[in-house]
Amino acid sequence: MNKPLSSSQGTLRRMAWLLPPLLATLAACAGASSAPAGAVALVGTEWRLESINGQPVMDRSEASLQFPESGRVAGNGSCNRFVGAVVTDSENIIFRQMASTKMACMGGAGEQESRYMEALRHAQRYQVLDGQLRIHVQGMAQPLLFKKK
Repeated sequence: MNKPLSSSQGTLRRMAWLLPPLLATLAACAGASSAPAGAVALVGTEWRLESINGQPVMDRSEASLQFPESGRVAGNGSCNRFVGAVVTDSENIIFRQMASTKMACMGGAGEQESRYMEALRHAQRYQVLDGQLRIHVQGMAQPLLFKKK
């Protein structure tokens, strides 16, 4: 014996087809990036260092910065590779737990690398404008300037 459905039960049954797409949408939103509104996605980007405090880097410099996955950073200081952790929000950036190889650097590469790594340790905020990444550093008049690779 089938009992007749009440009006609200009938409405719910007719709308049940909406449940799977709704749940899929909610699951996708829950798994979405937790970056604040307005934050520029750095994950998956690679940058070549162009200048430190307004001074151009050496010719054929290999200094770089990469954001391979959320919370991770890697790159080349000028002659040594480095890795570390990074925390960002819509404008702030902090580099942590930085480690690098310790190869001898030839010429001015060692001095440039020291300035670059010191600047990353004191980074405060960032901007991405016109294909350039600018990292503003405490104590520097000009930001680190990068060009997208």
